[in-house]
Amino acid sequence: MEEIQLFLEEAQSLMKKAVDHTAAELVKIRAGKAMPNFLDGIMVSYYGSPTPLQQVSSITTPDARTLAIKPWERTLIGEIERAIINSDLGLNPQNNGEMVILTIPPLTEERRKALVKQVKNECENGKISIRSIRKDTNESLRKLQKDGAPEDEVKRAEDSVQKFTDNYSVKIDELFAKKEEEIMKV
Repeated sequence: MEEIQLFLEEAQSLMKKAVDHTAAELVKIRAGKAMPNFLDGIMVSYYGSPTPLQQVSSITTPDARTLAIKPWERTLIGEIERAIINSDLGLNPQNNGEMVILTIPPLTEERRKALVKQVKNECENGKISIRSIRKDTNESLRKLQKDGAPEDEVKRAEDSVQKFTDNYSVKIDELFAKKEEEIMKV
C-alpha cells in the first residue's frame, strides 16, 4: 500500500536525521585537538547584531593545539575575545593586534573519561530518538491495519522499521567508537 510506503520513508528519513543530529552534537565535544568547528555557536556583536564568528573572520589551525582567528575588520578583535571568554569553552584568548589566538590545552585522563561519558550520553539520546521513531511508526502502521490494511503488509513494514532501527543504531555505535578513540588518543 502507498500509505505504508510513505510511513517507511518518513521513518527512515527521521532516523537518518537523528544520526546526523547525534554526529553534529559529537563534533561540538572537543577531543583535545584544535578544530575550527569547535567555535561553532560563538556569536560576535557585529555592528550591533549577533553574528556567527565564522561570518566575520577566518579560522585556521596553524598546529594541532592552536586556533588562529583573523577578523575581516581589526576592530572586531576585542569583540571576538569577549565572546570567547563569555562562552563555555573555558579558553583564554590572546591577541597580537592582528588576530586572536587560542591555545587548546591537552586533556587530562579524568577530563577524557568525562568527555567519553558525555559522548556516550549523546549517543544514547540518538538511540532513544531512533527507538521513539520506531514506536511511533509501528503505532501508525497498526492503526492502518485497524482501518483495513492487509495484516501481512503491515507485518512486513514493521520488520522493515526494525531493520532501519538496527541499522541506524549501529551507525550511532560507530560514531561513538570513533569519537571515543579520538578522545582517548593521547
